[in-house]
Parts: sequence; structure tokens; C-alpha cells
Amino acid sequence: MDSADLVSALAEFPRPAHLRELFADDPERAERYVVEVADLRIDYSKHRLDDTVLARLLELAERAGVEARRDAMFAGEHVNVTEDRAVMHVALRAPRGTVMIVDGVDVVPDVHAVLGQMSEFAERVRNDNRITHVINIGIGGSDLGPAMAYRALDAYRHERIRCSFVSNVDGADIAAALGGSDPASTLFVVASKTFGTIETLTNARTARAWLVDALGEAAVADHFVAVSTNAERVAEFGIDAANMFGFWDWVGGRYSVDSAIGLSVMIAIGPENFREFLHGFHLVDEHFRTAPLAENAPVLMALLGIWYVNGFGFDTRAVLPYAEELSRFPAYLQQLDMESNGKSVRLDGSPVVGETGPIVWGEPGTNGQHAFYQLLHQGTHIVPVDFIGFATPHHPYREHHDLLMANLFAQSEALAFGRDAPDGEPYRQFDGNRPNTVILADQITPSVLGQLIALYEHVVHVQGTIWGINSYDQWGVELGKQLANEITPELTGELTGNLTGAPVAAAHDTSTNALIAWYRSRR
Repeated sequence: MDSADLVSALAEFPRPAHLRELFADDPERAERYVVEVADLRIDYSKHRLDDTVLARLLELAERAGVEARRDAMFAGEHVNVTEDRAVMHVALRAPRGTVMIVDGVDVVPDVHAVLGQMSEFAERVRNDNRITHVINIGIGGSDLGPAMAYRALDAYRHERIRCSFVSNVDGADIAAALGGSDPASTLFVVASKTFGTIETLTNARTARAWLVDALGEAAVADHFVAVSTNAERVAEFGIDAANMFGFWDWVGGRYSVDSAIGLSVMIAIGPENFREFLHGFHLVDEHFRTAPLAENAPVLMALLGIWYVNGFGFDTRAVLPYAEELSRFPAYLQQLDMESNGKSVRLDGSPVVGETGPIVWGEPGTNGQHAFYQLLHQGTHIVPVDFIGFATPHHPYREHHDLLMANLFAQSEALAFGRDAPDGEPYRQFDGNRPNTVILADQITPSVLGQLIALYEHVVHVQGTIWGINSYDQWGVELGKQLANEITPELTGELTGNLTGAPVAAAHDTSTNALIAWYRSRR
């Protein structure tokens, strides 16, 4: 039986007892089903799991070649087969002197050269009292990662410098960032690998015009830097080549916050803290690379996800950080997971067997408790949950934090064990048996944030391996972008054809033609 058959067979595998019984029958369960990696304590005891199921899942990981594909990634092999590329984001946080080969070249020296360039520039900005506002212009991984990390590391920010993040091509986004800003004290970081992403370039041109109107053309070189690999387009824009920070085609956008894409984060928290951020990633990388499967945190979390998606048909996962600083973390994980494993074609071109990536969503606690926890506790959808919490806050309000953490622990307990309703009040019945993981650390630090990100990166990798899909391409985002490029001139130019009395293009379905006509008539 190959791994695809084993995945399919999970749906027929016997279910463990209710969590109440599992805990009653195994007094040591809460100690045995815990794994630690670096500063993270991961309690997976409140899952529909027993030793028999765990053994079956570990067998699945072995049969799917999780260790071999992991090792191939670390060795720089082209595991992104549909784009014929290596996948080497782990090199972005490798210590100086580590050897990591991609296409016959040790890439670590180049990584540290760029980090040195970033550090020098970040220190200049931090020491330049004129700059008070940094605006990062990007989209996707060039926005979600830096925006999330900046918010998460609020306690480490430079006291003078604030950062804004512009991604949406909706003009309201760039207008909000520019509003109230002083051109003379604003620095723009334009993040686009090709320097051709239409949303990013549209926002960058608007920012450029705003700056030039106030300070003149010569100011562009002093107030714009680029994170890109396209020196020609960067120069055409007016950015000094010395202020272009590069990265490589073996870095996917959603895996790039620890590359030059994180320049705005480094400016905000400083080079030393950014190095701690990278060190956190590396700690989990080494754990993932060396720990046996049965003790490997990303592998265990990935297998639990496989168990629920393919064994039970639970098609969503909630990530609920009990930390306001991690308010953007669920959105970050949405891209990391759903753009990576939202696939229906296997590496060999055949259709996938069963379901793949879950729908990932979440909000910080306790806000979510007054929004969607009703469904989590008593709804017909079973949603596995990852809770994330910390022992020590950065703020001085200990009473607040104690109440926050009491809520985290209470929600985990209530989901797992429930409570029987009083007689005659079925609407107060809590069935429990709703699985959840609790991830704890002492405090949100740059290192701990890096550890959390790397943990989920490797979860995605393991799940993609078991499903036999390529977690590192994203062809699914291309068609909509291509059609948008076709439709844009149709909204403004002279077109042929006629529907509902307005000039329209005849190249689309009748619904799209009517939508274009409606918009043109009101433009």
C-alpha cells in the first residue's frame, strides 16, 4: 500500500474514544503527548489520538518519504519540480559558515552579504533623525510577512520610526499611508522580486508622484529603496542601485520575511534583534532536520492535520493567538498554508487522492470568543484549533494577562471535554471531543516569532509531501491576474460590441460583459 492509499484509508480507520475517556484511562497522557522545540511547548494531548493512531500516522509519514524529501530540500535539490527550482528558505537563517549548496554554489555567503547590506542601511536610517515613517509597498508575501512581524514585535520597535504597509491596489490603502505623512521624513521600501507586480508598481508610482510633487525628482533616490532582483527596472524607476536589496529565485514570496523582504522589520527592530529573529527560525530548522519523526514537532502537527482532513473530513483549522501582537498571524498563515497546499494535482500530474490543504482562519482571543466560538463549541462543524499563548506580556497590566491566559486554558478545556446539560436544557449541552493544540512560550521575542513561523513552514512542507503535491508553486493565482490585465483597458478604452446600450468588449461571458458595461456607464 503506497502513501496515497494510506491517506485514503484514514477515513476507515477506527476512531479513538472520547477525549474524556482517553484522559481517564491514561493518567500520563498530558505528559506523553507534549513536544518541546527551542522555546515552544506544544501540548497535543487534547486530540482524537491514541498510540495506535499515532503509530499509523507515523507509518504514513515514513511511507510518504517525509524524511527523504526534507533532506532533499535542505540539500538544495529542485523539490519545486513544476518551476524547476530549489526551495532553500532555510538558508536565509543559516549561521555564517554553514554550507548550503544550490546548483553547485554555496548560497550562505551571499545571504550574509545581503544581511550585511541590510544591517548597514538599517542603522543609517535608525540614526537619521529626519526619517520618521517607513512605508513598505508590496503584496502577498512581500506584505503579509513584514506587516505581521512588525505588529508582533511591537515591544522592540525604534521609538522614532513607525512603519506602514501598503498592499491593496485600492487607492484607499495608499491614501491612508500617505495621509498626514511628511514627504521629507518618509522612506519607501518597494518590495517586488521582478519589479513588475502590477499592484505594487501602481502603488509605488502613486507614492513617487506624491514625493516628487513635494520635493522634486531628485528626492526619489534618497527616499526610495527596492527589494528586487530586477536592477534595470529599479534604475528606470529612479532608485539608486546601491539601495537595491536582492534575493533569489529559491525564495518563495510566502517564505521571504527573513530575507531582504524583511528590511522594514529590520529598520524597526534593529539588526541585532533581526539576527535573533533569524536564530529562532534556525533553531526549529535544526529540530526539523534532525529529530526522529516521533519527536519532531512539525511532523507531529502535520500528521494531526492529515488525520483530521483525510480521516474525518474536517476542512478548516483555526489559529487563535491569545496575544494582541499576533493579530496578523492567522492572516499570514492563510497564505503560507492555503497558497502552498491548496492544490488538486499531484507532483506526477495525477489528481490528488482525497482532500488537501484546510481553510485556515482565526482572530486573537478574547475577541473571537464573542464572535465565532459559539460555532466552535456547539456548531455542526468540527474545527481543530491551535491556541498560542505566552507566560509574560510586554505590558505592565498583569491582571489583564492572567485573565487572558485563564480564557485560553478554559477554552482548550471546554472544547476537549465539554459539559453535560442540566436536565431539560439540551441547548446547554457541550459535547466536547473537539481537538485542539496549545502552543506556549515565555514571551513574544524576535526568536520566538521566528520559531513559530518556521514551525508552521515545516508543517506545510510535511503535509505537502504526504499529499504528494508541490507546496512551492502557486499557479492558481495567475489566471485571475491575467484576466485583470485584459479587463483593465476594457474599463477605460474604446471597445467594440454592445450590450445593454453601452460599449463593451465581446471577449467575455455575458455576465462579465454586463459588469464591465455597468462600470463604464458610471465611471
